Amino acid sequence: MKAMVYDGPGRVSWRSVPDPGIKHPADAIVRVEAVTICGTDLHILKGDVPEVEPGRVLGHEAVGTVTEVGAAVQNLSAGDRVLISCISACGTCRYCRQSHYGQCLGGGGWILGHLVDGTQAEYVRVPFADNSTHKVPAGVSDEQMILLADILPTAYEVGVLAGVVQPGDVVAIVGAGPIGLASVLTAKLYSPSHIVVIDVADARLDAARKLGADIVVNSRTQSALEVIDDLTSGLGADVAMEAVGIPETFEESVRLVRPCGHVANIGVHGAPATLHLEQIWIKNLTITTGLVDTHTTPRLIELVANRQLDTAAMITHRFAMAEFETAYEVFGDATRSGALKVLLTADPNAKTEAL
Repeated sequence: MKAMVYDGPGRVSWRSVPDPGIKHPADAIVRVEAVTICGTDLHILKGDVPEVEPGRVLGHEAVGTVTEVGAAVQNLSAGDRVLISCISACGTCRYCRQSHYGQCLGGGGWILGHLVDGTQAEYVRVPFADNSTHKVPAGVSDEQMILLADILPTAYEVGVLAGVVQPGDVVAIVGAGPIGLASVLTAKLYSPSHIVVIDVADARLDAARKLGADIVVNSRTQSALEVIDDLTSGLGADVAMEAVGIPETFEESVRLVRPCGHVANIGVHGAPATLHLEQIWIKNLTITTGLVDTHTTPRLIELVANRQLDTAAMITHRFAMAEFETAYEVFGDATRSGALKVLLTADPNAKTEAL
């Protein structure tokens, strides 16, 4: 089969690798029919995730069809159409029993495209398949489902729920990439009074406005702090979400939030950020970080199936899987290309498309 293989920082290629097979009784093999690229994959390419070894097949988001199941798999059969979660769960360890699947002690957690071969391939082995896949409801498309593998539950759990967004809140989201935009979609479920999105790319700010942001700020030309202060009479945002993963945006998020407010860090960081405790110790802030657990994925699937969330609107570019290297270039240069999420499909006749 063909797969997208990491060869060290800055090097990745679409090439032939051995087909995956069942290694453990709880495994399933899935034929990948729709797959995407995550910002975390770009962090891997920059060398920010040293646990990823050269030779690893990348990717942790996909929709496909089960082709084979191990002897211990109870809830899946060949032919089932499934969403592959970015998080694998053994289901029995201390953390899994508390729905903290991201911290699984039994060999799960974030392993696909990280510690084991991932989904950017024609076929993928899915460990703990019963707990790590979700059947796709009838009438729901691959495009609608693919964003539920990672960015929707990440934004919802690590951003909205950890940030304790409440009706009437002023919510500041720093970063209008895919995670920031997913944070807009899921924050709106809680009826905040204002969602303010901050970025440096006008195209992404336009997308944020279309998805429901009330105010957008290009921080190259405007002061986000002044905008938030004007909106809140100098108090600050109730919730600030960091959705980029660099020191400057984390520190900006802390500056934007009011006393007794919440800072929810969602971004993947590859370098230290300064926490100015000498300034904020007196503000009673709550600062949270987190890897998604995906315990909300079934709820989000229901919202999509019932047309309460429109996730497909975030897909801006479409490719055939044979064009994976081009897709990485487009996604990695989002400022120029305007890419939010790219969709790659197994159809060799798929027409390259940029919306």
